[in-house]
Amino acid sequence: MTDETHSGARVAAERGEADGVSCDLIEIRGRIKWFDTSRGFGFVVPDNGMSDVLLHITCLKRDGYETAVEGATIVCDAMRRDRGLQVFRIRSIDVSTAPHPSELPVRTHVSVVPTGGFQMVVVKWFNRQRGFGFVTCGEGTPDIFIHMETMRRYGLMELVPGQALLVRYGDGPKGRMVAEVRLPDISHAPVSH
Repeated sequence: MTDETHSGARVAAERGEADGVSCDLIEIRGRIKWFDTSRGFGFVVPDNGMSDVLLHITCLKRDGYETAVEGATIVCDAMRRDRGLQVFRIRSIDVSTAPHPSELPVRTHVSVVPTGGFQMVVVKWFNRQRGFGFVTCGEGTPDIFIHMETMRRYGLMELVPGQALLVRYGDGPKGRMVAEVRLPDISHAPVSH
């Protein structure tokens, strides 16, 4: 490779190339507004007050990241697309600036106040793509709705049928809803022989 060819490749890389078309890149420093792995995208809020920047999962994975934690600091290069700015390349993500999931606001339009203490429940079913599911206290009891945002707030990303959880719940507009959730402490569970 000649110096001229190498220099041209470096300039093309600095300008960015999307779908075979070169474009000017804009360096963005900001924070992750939200990112939903199951939907495959999220948004970055730039520090300089520009409009939100789309972050697609393909860019995230290509640059060596599995997910983007809400509130994490990101430095990236973005390109202008028909619908606005989109992250082209991630330079760094600093998760130390992200709040603990329990400190994040719940993004659902309904929140409930728990009416009792923690109770052991079992996951009946959960659909990550739809973002909700149901848990049960046992046969003959009403199902309790659990929303993905409530899980995220308490650091859970996935539930499987039959999984045990501790929840506090309250009455929502359509029935019981989980307000708080945590995994049971299995270190104090009885040992079977």
